[in-house]
Amino acid sequence: MKGQTYVILAIILVIVVAVFAVMNVESVEVDYLFWSGESPLILVILFSVLMGGIITAAAGIVKVYQLQKTIKMLKLKNEQMSKQLEDNGIKIMGEDSTEIENKG
Repeated sequence: MKGQTYVILAIILVIVVAVFAVMNVESVEVDYLFWSGESPLILVILFSVLMGGIITAAAGIVKVYQLQKTIKMLKLKNEQMSKQLEDNGIKIMGEDSTEIENKG
């Protein structure tokens, strides 16, 4: 259900941007770092939205990578601590359980 909501919101956003862009078809002057040129406003709007999406997606990918790296590190640390508990004679009853049995 959550995925469908995102798809519907994305479609609505695309429609709004498209309508807004089509309403602005006049030519405008765009100043770049070293030169300037004229371009239809519709292209400037669509290019800006596209670049914003790409930058947002790139930031999201970086965040997902960082979280995956953290999860991997925490799982390794958890395995090391579980082994350390077993070496000291403490048995963990189950992965989802919080009960601990002490053999000593």
